[in-house]
Amino acid sequence: MQDAFIQAYPKLLQPAAAVAGLWLAHGDEPLLSQWLIDAMRPHWRAQNYAIKRIELVSVKSWQEVLSELGSQSLFDDASALIVTGNHKPDKAVIAALERFAIEAQAGTHSHSLLWLTPKQDKRSQSSKWFAPFAQYGHVIDCNVYNEQQRQQLLQIQAQQFGLTLSQEAWQLLMSHTEHHLLSAYQTLWRLSYLFAPQLAPAATPHQQSAHHSTSSTDGGTHTENVALDIDDLQAALVSDAQFSVFDLSDAMLAGSSAQVVKIITQLKATDEPTTLVLWAISKDMRQIMQLLDGQDPQALGIWRSKQGLYQQACRRQSKAQTAQWPALLYRCDQAIKGLIRQPAWELLLQAALELSGKRLFIA
Repeated sequence: MQDAFIQAYPKLLQPAAAVAGLWLAHGDEPLLSQWLIDAMRPHWRAQNYAIKRIELVSVKSWQEVLSELGSQSLFDDASALIVTGNHKPDKAVIAALERFAIEAQAGTHSHSLLWLTPKQDKRSQSSKWFAPFAQYGHVIDCNVYNEQQRQQLLQIQAQQFGLTLSQEAWQLLMSHTEHHLLSAYQTLWRLSYLFAPQLAPAATPHQQSAHHSTSSTDGGTHTENVALDIDDLQAALVSDAQFSVFDLSDAMLAGSSAQVVKIITQLKATDEPTTLVLWAISKDMRQIMQLLDGQDPQALGIWRSKQGLYQQACRRQSKAQTAQWPALLYRCDQAIKGLIRQPAWELLLQAALELSGKRLFIA
């Protein structure tokens, strides 16, 4: 079965979506591949799948894929493999993948294999290696072909974030982000922390009160969406004109302490929500601690374009230093909630500098 991303993605967001069998996602828009993984991961976890990534460094790597699918842990119900790389399977592997897909359709097993590849042209799609995925599995076209599809995809994400934008607000958003999918998505992400804190655990409830809500149901789940008009969006974009928490993340990971101070100062001056700043810092700290524990960056959902920055950050830290981070983050949270007297922005700056490798206090 072959589907465009815009058709397949909403189905995977449904609670009872089936994820077993062969999946092939091809396209030149990496954000769509990441959204696909994010949609499938809750189903894998709910069904106690063992999730693993394998990169195809050669045709022989397919033997590792098949071996992994055949070695099921006693503690897991099934395996979910995320395969990356563009090495095509040989004749023997094609036959094995076909058997795998047919058995999944018959309910013999519930394993899941998702292969992420660059965009495949019509010639590639008529090749023998493509057939098991198209005939017995699921092929997802992860490309955006026109502006209407781009806005449809972003509207789905806005719905996930608890937002509803007016048509004028959508036009401003697309113009401001120069019709770039990732930039528009990041802007929606930030808007969700400003206006839809009910979906952001660290946010404060009072931020929603100034905006009216629209109700929607999706798969039987009732959610309250915050309706934003062009004035709301303009105000948010003005506050984001210089720096955002995404810039702060890049500066911290790169070890640029001077830039960290500059960004924190500007975020404070423009009344950026302290909960959003803490979220950005804690996310990066948590991932660095996991990387130092030997976890795979791809398994943590770190994009390839940022893996180099995370590796730099890891080289500046030690486990002894990062062991103090949870306590510092807890103090930041207490300060934001007013439970301790120390100013929240002072502690956030300390945490951001710690991550960048600049320690204000030596224990």
